[in-house]
Amino acid sequence: MPLIKVQTSVATADKSQVDSLLKTLSSKLSKHLGKPESYVMTAFEPNMAMTFAGTTDPVCYIEIKNIGSMSPSQTKSMSQDFCQQINEALGVPVDRIYIEFADAKGSMWGWNKSTFG
Repeated sequence: MPLIKVQTSVATADKSQVDSLLKTLSSKLSKHLGKPESYVMTAFEPNMAMTFAGTTDPVCYIEIKNIGSMSPSQTKSMSQDFCQQINEALGVPVDRIYIEFADAKGSMWGWNKSTFG
C-alpha cells in the first residue's frame, strides 16, 4: 500500500502534465519498494499556500508511506529520484523540497473491508 502524496505551492493547470507526473511517481515508487504498482496510490495538491526558509518561492512537501520498513539506502535513493523528478516536472529547486518517509504496520492501514495486518 505504498502512497506518495505531493503538496506544492506551484499552480498547475495542465491536467495531462499532472496525470503524467502521477503515473511516473507511481511507477517509480513501485520499483523503489519492490511492490506491485496495483497497490500504489498517488495524490497531488497544487497551488497550496506554503513557505520555506521564510519565502513563498516555489516549494514542495512529499509524503511517502509504506507498510513495512524502508531502509536508509532506499530512502536516500528515493529522495534523489523524487527530488529530481519534481524539479524537472514542476521547476521546484531540489533544496526547497522536503520528503517525509513513514513506515506503517499493516494493521494500521485499511483496504477492501479489512487491513493489511
